[in-house]
Amino acid sequence: MAEQELKEVIRECDTAIQNEDFDTLMNYYTDDAVLVVKQGMIAKGKEEIKKAFIAIAKYFNNSIVPSQGEMVILEAGDTALVLSQTFLDANKEDSKYPMERRATYVFRKSTEGRWLCVIDNSYGTDLIPSEEQQ
Repeated sequence: MAEQELKEVIRECDTAIQNEDFDTLMNYYTDDAVLVVKQGMIAKGKEEIKKAFIAIAKYFNNSIVPSQGEMVILEAGDTALVLSQTFLDANKEDSKYPMERRATYVFRKSTEGRWLCVIDNSYGTDLIPSEEQQ
């Protein structure tokens, strides 16, 4: 049951990002959520996260279309880890950021029974520098 709920929440978030409906998007985050903007840069809390998404949309020429491929969801009580093949499509040919990612998301079920994102890391383990980068 939680797997289908979480997939639907993520789909709704992707739609909000595509439509640049960032007010609606913020309804899917906890107040203390963290968004990995890029390696070495995070946004904390809904206000910073919303500003980050506005900047990300601008970077991608207001044309970003996120979608998810295969997912693995691990649930323990009111917490879920989502490992997802995430795709970004955009009208931007020269992006220095990967458009296919192995994302890591952490969700927590609220007291109202809604799944909310606590950690949004579309880069997954790519945040760990490889030996060549060290």
